[in-house]
Amino acid sequence: MTSSPQQLAIDGGTPVRTTPMPPRRLLGAAEKAAAMQVFDDSITSGEAFLYNGPYEKRYEQDFVAFMGGGYADGVNSGTNAVFCALGALDLNALSEVIVPPITDPGGVMPVIFNACVPVVADSDPRSYNLCAETIAPLINARTRAIIVAHIAGEPADMDPILELARRHNLYVVEDCAQSHGARYKGRLVGSMGDIAAFSTMAGKHHCTGGQGGVVYTRNETLHMQGRRFADRGKPFGIVHATGNVRAGINSNLNDLSAAIGSASLKRLPDIIARRRQVGERIKAGLAQSKAVFMGWQPPETECVYWFLRLGVRLERLRVDKARFCAALAAEGIPVNPSYRHIPCEAPWFREQKTFGSSGFPWTAPDYQGPRKPVFQVDNAIRVTDTHFNINVNEQYTDREVDDILSAIRKVEHAFQT
Repeated sequence: MTSSPQQLAIDGGTPVRTTPMPPRRLLGAAEKAAAMQVFDDSITSGEAFLYNGPYEKRYEQDFVAFMGGGYADGVNSGTNAVFCALGALDLNALSEVIVPPITDPGGVMPVIFNACVPVVADSDPRSYNLCAETIAPLINARTRAIIVAHIAGEPADMDPILELARRHNLYVVEDCAQSHGARYKGRLVGSMGDIAAFSTMAGKHHCTGGQGGVVYTRNETLHMQGRRFADRGKPFGIVHATGNVRAGINSNLNDLSAAIGSASLKRLPDIIARRRQVGERIKAGLAQSKAVFMGWQPPETECVYWFLRLGVRLERLRVDKARFCAALAAEGIPVNPSYRHIPCEAPWFREQKTFGSSGFPWTAPDYQGPRKPVFQVDNAIRVTDTHFNINVNEQYTDREVDDILSAIRKVEHAFQT
């Protein structure tokens, strides 16, 4: 007995996609050659490669050139990029920092380790990103900074956030881990706030090997403060210093990672262009869909699609989102049914598992804020309940795009009311 062409694969039909999606191939011959050159130089000189060497300096210059000016400091992870960006601000202990509701834990934990207090803003009801309307009610006399994460390669709506920050004299830290090269009204993400953090681990748009990160700013003072913080308080830029000038930890990148980063960075414009082509074609292909749509993006933005964030109108389907996504996955489409990465729901946050059983910073005697804060993240929960993600990469061709659209149409048709 043969299956109907429209019988869902989850029910025994033939999948739309019967071959695996193409891998990224982010690391190639150029990155290998760059790494080998570092080893060749080391073998020739007899000295091991370290950090703050010629390859790291070149990578930082290459990154600045990509960003159109400014200052960059390579560090050893995206989490430490956020940590060092906050460290560059030199905030007093127990300052409050407004943080995104949906992000990797590494986008929030650095606040704690800067002895500051994270205050969670809700998301825009249409997006995984926070917005000015959800930030504004949280600002008080203790607030010193706002972290804005551009999740999924989608820029947050920055102008209202920047205006709010200016009005209250607050720093803005952009977390660009998932959004290398995205643009908001023509401006690159990472160039609008006071300082920015990028992750360059192997899953991001470009990489420095397995792990890495960049702290970027157009403010020379913040850059120098960040460099000192990232390297145990070494007195970079200070004349006649007699020792380390502030407390910090060793967050340095290394020359091997930096060499890989320079090679990878050369391909970033093409990676961005190809991901945008994939995402925009799928967005256009969903225009006539009754139940599935591309997630809302602020006007005049250029998304770089770290993944596709798709919304689903459940009232137009006979099944819930989990069943819809399971059926789509059975058609051979790489689906992530939920992106409920809400740090304030995690045990470490809810139970204040930070410094032993101390509950610091919330329990610090000098902290005047709530000891057991409860944050309203209703928008974030609702948007993760009504959206799902499809993984894409720059190797996808028209065939992959067509298969994704065909699978969505097939599953939608089978389940529509």
